[in-house]
Amino acid sequence: MKFDIIGKRYWWFALSLIVLIPGLISMALQGFNLGIDFTGGTILDLKFASSVTVAQVREVLVDHRLENSVIQLVSTDQAETSNNLFIRTHVLSNDESQILFTDMEKRLGAFEVLRSEKVGAVMGSELTQQALLNLAVVCALLIAYISYRFEYKIAVSAILAILHDVMIVLGIFSLFHIEMDSSFVAAILTVIGYSMNEAIVVFDRIRENLKTHRKTESFQDLVNRSIGQTFTRTLYTLLTVLFACGSLHFFGGESTKNFSLAMLIGFLSGAYSAIFNASPIWVTWKEYDERKRAVLKTGGSK
Repeated sequence: MKFDIIGKRYWWFALSLIVLIPGLISMALQGFNLGIDFTGGTILDLKFASSVTVAQVREVLVDHRLENSVIQLVSTDQAETSNNLFIRTHVLSNDESQILFTDMEKRLGAFEVLRSEKVGAVMGSELTQQALLNLAVVCALLIAYISYRFEYKIAVSAILAILHDVMIVLGIFSLFHIEMDSSFVAAILTVIGYSMNEAIVVFDRIRENLKTHRKTESFQDLVNRSIGQTFTRTLYTLLTVLFACGSLHFFGGESTKNFSLAMLIGFLSGAYSAIFNASPIWVTWKEYDERKRAVLKTGGSK
C-alpha cells in the first residue's frame, strides 16, 4: 500500500485547524458545561416504601433533565434493588425539588426524604490547578525521555499531536455543551496515553528505516513508507478500542456515556494525529532546518 501523506501534509494541517478553531472559539466564548463534581450540587437521601432500581430512578430523573446525576443504592449486599438510595445532582431549588419529589412518588411509590442538602464540589479549583500542573510536568518529562531515546524534535512533535487530541476533545465537549464530570479527567489521561503510544510507534518505525535509508530514496518517501508499514497496525488497534468504547457508550448506561464519548473522540483524533500530524510536523521541521543550513552554506560561499 503506497501513501503520500507527507506530500499532502498542509492539507492535513488545514483539516486539523478546521476542526480545532470552532472548538477554541467555543471554549473562549461559552466555556464548558461543568458537572456537579466541579461545581457542587444537591445530595438527596431517600427511603422508599418498596425497593427500586437505579434504572427506575434514572428514568424519572431523565424527564427532569437530571440524567447525569450520580445514583447510589444503599445496601449491605450487592443487590440491584434497595429501599434506600443517594442522589447527587445539580443544585435544586425548593420548587424544583418539590416537582421532582411529586413525580417520583407518583411513579415509584411513597418515600421519605431523610436528607436534602447542598454540597460543595468534589473537584475544587485548587485540585483542578494541581491536575493541570501535574499534566505540564508529565509533558516535560515525556519530552525529556523521548528526546533521550529519539531526539527532541520527535518529542516536541509528539507532544503537539497529543495537545491537538486533547484540544479536539475539549473543543467538541464545549461546542455541544456536553457535561464534564470527574470521569472526564480519567478519559483525557487515557487519550493522552493512547495518543503518545500511537505517535511513538510511527516514529520508532521511522528510526528503524533511517538505519537502512538509501540516498536514492527521498526523506518524504521514507516517512511515507514508515507510515504505510504501521498503518495496518494502527487501524487494527483503533478498531479494537473503538469497539470496546462504542459498546460502553451505547450499552453502558447513562453514567458512562460522556466518559466513553470523550475516549471515542480522543482515540479517533489520536489515531489521526499520529499519522497525519506528528510525523508531518517533524518532517516540516527537519526540512526547515535543512533549508536554513543550505542558505547559510550558500551565503558563506559568496
